[in-house]
Amino acid sequence: MIRILVAEDQSLVRMGLRVLLDSEDDIELVGEAADGKAAVEMVRRTRPDVALLDVRMPGTDGLMALREIAGDPDLARTKVVMLTTFDLDDYVYEALRSGACGFLVKDTEPAELVRAIRVVAEGEALLSPTVTRRFISAYAARPARRRASLPNISELTEREREIVTLVAEGLSNGEIAERLVISPATARTHVSRAMVKLRARDRAQLVVFAFQSGLAIAVDE
Repeated sequence: MIRILVAEDQSLVRMGLRVLLDSEDDIELVGEAADGKAAVEMVRRTRPDVALLDVRMPGTDGLMALREIAGDPDLARTKVVMLTTFDLDDYVYEALRSGACGFLVKDTEPAELVRAIRVVAEGEALLSPTVTRRFISAYAARPARRRASLPNISELTEREREIVTLVAEGLSNGEIAERLVISPATARTHVSRAMVKLRARDRAQLVVFAFQSGLAIAVDE
């Protein structure tokens, strides 16, 4: 059972999410919050598998709540997904840097949102949808950020560099294995080693590093 908490200041949106999530047999809604402060308190109390946080909320916003959750070792098992809108690309990039496992736009189809929750709960970053790659690419491609130095980038093997680039394209371990004709276990091992060398918290941060270092190149879609 996937335990999820929703933080959204618009009651109508919260109600819609509640109805959607309650209809899934493998998902349990363990709490709702209307602002970031309440969300953090509820996460500490309920320890959900996934916290779905709106970026813009009164008082403590979603990014501030994310930083508190991501910075608390006791909450390391809670994966955070941000809810945002198309005009908030700056917030999206900052969210990924701050420890979010991914993000969803508010007009995401219901089936895609449910799939996203399952993907994140299983430990993968929500980086497959085209819109996610476009947001990350567009922001990370800005000249001031594109080639930020990463102290451990030189430690990656050629294969690990290739793997990191494919992760940045949004490929899962299985898809990477198929692309490179290796086993999923081998792909997973390469991803894990790259994350350790780059000190990346998760796949989402690995993608940020890939664009910052130039291993991944932003493209128009």
